[in-house]
Amino acid sequence: MAQAGATSAGAVEVSADVLTVISTTGPVGAKLPSLTELRANWAQHRGAPSPLARDSGAARGSTPLETTGPAASWAPDAGESASVADPPRSVWQSPIAAADDDSPYPEPAHTLSAAECRTGLGSDKKFFIKSRFAVCSGASFTQTWLRNRKPVGASTFGFLAIGTIPKGSRTMNVHYQFVEMKTTGQTGVSTFMITPHVAVPQVWPSTAKTSTGGNVPGARSFTAIKAQSSPGFQHSMTVAAGQGDGRDDTVFAVYQPSVTMRAGGGWSMGGATSGKPFFLAPRWDNATYLGSDGGAAVMSYTVSMPFSTQAGAPERLAAQHIKDAYNSPASTKPENSKKDIPGQTADRPLTRLFHDTSRRNANRRAAISACKKYWGDDYAKGGKECDEFPFASTYQGAAQANPKYDPQGKAPKNNFSARPIPKTDNGAGGRIMSGFYLKNRIIDGPNDGFLVKVD
Repeated sequence: MAQAGATSAGAVEVSADVLTVISTTGPVGAKLPSLTELRANWAQHRGAPSPLARDSGAARGSTPLETTGPAASWAPDAGESASVADPPRSVWQSPIAAADDDSPYPEPAHTLSAAECRTGLGSDKKFFIKSRFAVCSGASFTQTWLRNRKPVGASTFGFLAIGTIPKGSRTMNVHYQFVEMKTTGQTGVSTFMITPHVAVPQVWPSTAKTSTGGNVPGARSFTAIKAQSSPGFQHSMTVAAGQGDGRDDTVFAVYQPSVTMRAGGGWSMGGATSGKPFFLAPRWDNATYLGSDGGAAVMSYTVSMPFSTQAGAPERLAAQHIKDAYNSPASTKPENSKKDIPGQTADRPLTRLFHDTSRRNANRRAAISACKKYWGDDYAKGGKECDEFPFASTYQGAAQANPKYDPQGKAPKNNFSARPIPKTDNGAGGRIMSGFYLKNRIIDGPNDGFLVKVD
């Protein structure tokens, strides 16, 4: 649109409208305001960019607190937890004998739909963990369209990156989906170009070679993307075995989705012209104790091992022991007024101990010593066993303060609980643990971790 006005010399001067679009980013689900709300908000902030969504976008990407391994320290600490699905309840409801592999822990989810991702993210989360094989990251991008510095319209779209890994596979598949593409008022979305990108900025070890598949499209307009019946695309990433570190042949990576935006049709763009959802953190291993000839991939995020105190749960007394250790540590043995056992929060996970058999045995001996001290040498009378928490198969087990394993004296002493419980409950808890380790590909050492959740 042009405006005409007479000059002092009688000539006609034509001046074009000033067209501007301001973009902001935030979690998927940012509400698109009406034009009335947009103008009122703009007036309230005296022309400042409308805070339709929070700015998200560290230069190196961000990751949720549940991330484990080297990727956890690669990005700035976002200080945000992911939305995490509850542990599978079938483990609490089905008798042990019903499981084909003699483990009450079922196979974790290996699929995740866009609808499940969207529900998991809600309106304020940037990452959703359905399982260690099915996660998604998302962000929204909202534009305020201005004519002569006054808002005339708005647009928004969500961008999802859904990562899944088939059982026993070394390939991470990523399904990208554009969702909730909306407009109100007057906009320039027909020439507003959106370009998705995929990068792998870091791999550990750096010598490991990755291979990718699928097709990442080039720049397309908002209008063209919205016109698709299912706007999105597929991508994949694979790492062959034999390239990793240590006995478990581990390879870790940062997989970073992003989008860039460019306005056309005479609109100039400001604000967030690009954005990065939380990155995905895949891991590959060939740990022989986890099965799958040739190894497999998993996502490097903590999930919870489920235990139940409900009536009829075969592990009920083992679960009660864990619950007491967490909620009433002063009532547990050995005595320690400062007892504070990890494994409840993402910043303090438990870590699996597998390769050092002597240390696992030392954990058990320390726990048994406590059972004998407080319940006597005949603590096992009546078909009982000495149950310990944290588990003997963790680095946080009963012997962690042993000078042999803690030469600098930094580990807390007596920071565990031991008590006699029926052999049947202890065995049921052990089978849950074994199934959880195997099916979630929990590896030895500090580059992995897990939590424990008691129902």
